[in-house]
Amino acid sequence: MPTFERYFLAANRWALILLLASMSVIIFTNVVMRYATNASLEWAEEVARYMMIWLTFLGAGPVLRYGGHIAVENLQDALPSGGGMAVRVLVAALLFAFFGFMVWYGWLYMQRTMFQQTPVTQIPFAYIYSAMMFGGLLLIVHFALIVRGYVQARRFASDEHFDATASASL
Repeated sequence: MPTFERYFLAANRWALILLLASMSVIIFTNVVMRYATNASLEWAEEVARYMMIWLTFLGAGPVLRYGGHIAVENLQDALPSGGGMAVRVLVAALLFAFFGFMVWYGWLYMQRTMFQQTPVTQIPFAYIYSAMMFGGLLLIVHFALIVRGYVQARRFASDEHFDATASASL
């Protein structure tokens, strides 16, 4: 795996790990406080919700790269190899267009919500909506790194952590 790709994937994974760990600690602490002291953190639910939004958008790229999203492949399986490849080219083009759409509309949502604040933490909603833009950018990069293998042979990335072909056969 080339150096950029390795560091890019590691940074994405660590961001996901830190977000999930932080979210878990916040929720666990809030539950313990609620039952032990009959008081809770006012901001815990709101922050955990926004962290879950960021987890969703940042995690979509690695899932895409390993072929973890649901796909209907009946048409390309029924066609000869050239036809299947043409379908995958079309799918790849549509995916890149959709990811670009996500980036563009994420940017628009950020601009429109910069002066609206969250109820408890009073941070601009633009910080939450920016997850859509960053997630779209990450999806573009992740898919660009594997698109050749996908189009030519319907091959996704695999490593010691995850192999889409092994999990598909279970």
